[in-house]
Amino acid sequence: MSVKRVGILTAGGLAPCLSSAIGALIQSYTEKAPEVEIICYRSGYKGLLLGDSFMVTPTIRENAKVLHEHGGSPIGNSRVKLTNVADCVKRGLVQEGQDPLQVAAERLQSDKVDVLHTIGGDDTNTTAADLAAYLATNDYALTVVGLPKTIDNDVIPIKQSLGAWTAAENGAKFFENVVSEHNANPRMLIVHEVMGRNCGWLTAATAVAYRERLDQMNFLPEIGLSRERREVHGVYIPEMHFDLEHEAKRLKAVMDEHDCVNIFISEGAGVEAIVAEMESRGEEVPRDAFGHYKLDAVNPGKWFGKQFAAMLDAEKTLIQKSGYYSRAAAANEQDIALIARCAEKGVECALAGIGGVIGEDEERGDELRAIEFERIKGGKPFDIDVPWFGQLLSEIDQPKNEAVETAHA
Repeated sequence: MSVKRVGILTAGGLAPCLSSAIGALIQSYTEKAPEVEIICYRSGYKGLLLGDSFMVTPTIRENAKVLHEHGGSPIGNSRVKLTNVADCVKRGLVQEGQDPLQVAAERLQSDKVDVLHTIGGDDTNTTAADLAAYLATNDYALTVVGLPKTIDNDVIPIKQSLGAWTAAENGAKFFENVVSEHNANPRMLIVHEVMGRNCGWLTAATAVAYRERLDQMNFLPEIGLSRERREVHGVYIPEMHFDLEHEAKRLKAVMDEHDCVNIFISEGAGVEAIVAEMESRGEEVPRDAFGHYKLDAVNPGKWFGKQFAAMLDAEKTLIQKSGYYSRAAAANEQDIALIARCAEKGVECALAGIGGVIGEDEERGDELRAIEFERIKGGKPFDIDVPWFGQLLSEIDQPKNEAVETAHA
């Protein structure tokens, strides 16, 4: 297939790779196939359905490196699932009786797009898989090539998703300032809620990155500037079970000695227990277009803060969420290097007519390749047995995976 025009869209939540990934794709096409035209759809699948797009100009091509300096997505995102017809109709993206997949496919055909690059997480790329399957079934000659964006690092079978390293680094920077709030009150409990619906990788990696920053600091305990007061005292993620009362007893000893406690919690930790508690009170927990519980409504950080505060005799509880700070950051050097490799492979596959999601395939010896869409799934759990996580828990004196659930009313 001769590729004459490619489309690019970003979708889902932000991650510190979107702007850089767009830039890397433009740079790679300019280097490998400068004759190929590039069209960008505004606001993800919403722009695709509505036909809201623009062409990449020579000026954009010449200055594409600027995109590596910025976070967010210059072309915009949205959360749209093409197979959720009712939601698409409700939002005015298609008319009653229309099939969003057909509308999207016909838009791509009328725009003369040969390859569509989707940059997003598991929801974005499973939606891309639905679109690719529809295109194949209905004989549309178009290749879909995705790039894996998720700060949770939870896409099966991809070893490392784009933006996750940067998100961990920025979460650490965020907490470096927040932790000083322990000076504002005696017996302060600080809860750092980190993004991660089903996967605790980001929470764990953020805690490690933060402690590495502590390693670079100077302290003066004689005047109250001790590492112990800025330390991570507990890490709670969806993959771990723990005895709430046992942990509270351990943390109360920390509070009694150091006058503060700092804990890191994944936003998805304990969600099922919290939802069950809310529903037992007759509350309806809202869901998004993909069927996920809206975590702002569940608010695990607040729930855990309330439980621990009572048990630790905390005088004040501060709950801070680093997600929006972290996910909107510009990609760091480590991520930019990974993005460049994935974009180059993505363009190579696109020109060869090979569809899939570009990533290091854990089930194929970590080979960088276009992974088949049907093998892409979200919710990859964090492996709590990796050595670096075990070392983290050991260094903060936290037991791992006690066989007791967290569900407390």
